[in-house]
Amino acid sequence: WRPDFAAWAPAALYNGMIAPLTSFAIRGVIWYQGEANSGPDRAPLYARLFRTLIRDWRQAWSEGDFPFLFVQIANWNTAAEDLWPDVRDAQRQALVLKNTGMAVTIDIGDPVDIHPKNKQDVGLRLALAARAITYGEKVEWPGPLYRQVTQEEHALRVWFDHANGLTAKGTELTGFEVAGEDGKYSAAEARIDGASVVVSSSAAPKPVSVRYGWAANPTCNLANREGLPASPFEAPE
Repeated sequence: WRPDFAAWAPAALYNGMIAPLTSFAIRGVIWYQGEANSGPDRAPLYARLFRTLIRDWRQAWSEGDFPFLFVQIANWNTAAEDLWPDVRDAQRQALVLKNTGMAVTIDIGDPVDIHPKNKQDVGLRLALAARAITYGEKVEWPGPLYRQVTQEEHALRVWFDHANGLTAKGTELTGFEVAGEDGKYSAAEARIDGASVVVSSSAAPKPVSVRYGWAANPTCNLANREGLPASPFEAPE
C-alpha cells in the first residue's frame, strides 16, 4: 500500500479533516501518531513538525493553550533503518509547550503488532494527564522525565523530574547506555540514587553522553513509585 505522497504529506489532510472543525468549541486534544514519521527521511523533522502542529491548532481555534495530550509511540520490532527512538525523543521534547502531556507506553506495546491490544492502560495514563493538566487534580501523571545530566568520576548522574520513589521493575535496572568522546554507546551499569540514576561502563571510562531505552523495542525498566515508566531519552540533547 503506497498512497500518493500528497495524501499524507505535512498539512495534506488539514483542509479536509481539521479546518472544518475549527468553528466549534474544543476542550482539548488527544493525539496518537508518529510511527509513519520514523523513516530516516522524516524522523529528523518530527520535533519541528509536531510542535508546529500543536501551535497551529491552538492558533486556529483561538481558544488559548488548550490541553494537548499525546501518546509516545510504543515498543515494536520495526525495520532496522527506522528511527523510532528519535521520534520518541521528539515527542518528549514537545513537553516544553504549555499544557501538554505525554503518556509513555514503552512497556505496554506488542513487539510483533504495531497496533497493541492493551488500550486500557494507554487510556488510564492519558486520563491521569487530563486530571492533572485539564482539571487541576494533584495526581502524579507522568513517569520519570529526564531533566539534566551531571559529571561524576568515571560516571554520569542523570536527574529526573517526577522521580518520587524511583524503582526498577525487575531485579536490576536496565536500559541505560553511555558513550565517550568517540560517540560509541555501550551498555551501562546503572544504580538509583534518590531522584537520580548513576551510570557507568568500563567500555567508556570517561562518559560524555547517556541514553535510555534507545531502541525500537528496548529492554528498559525505570519507573516511579506510581509504577509509571520513564520516557526514553538521549542526553545531552
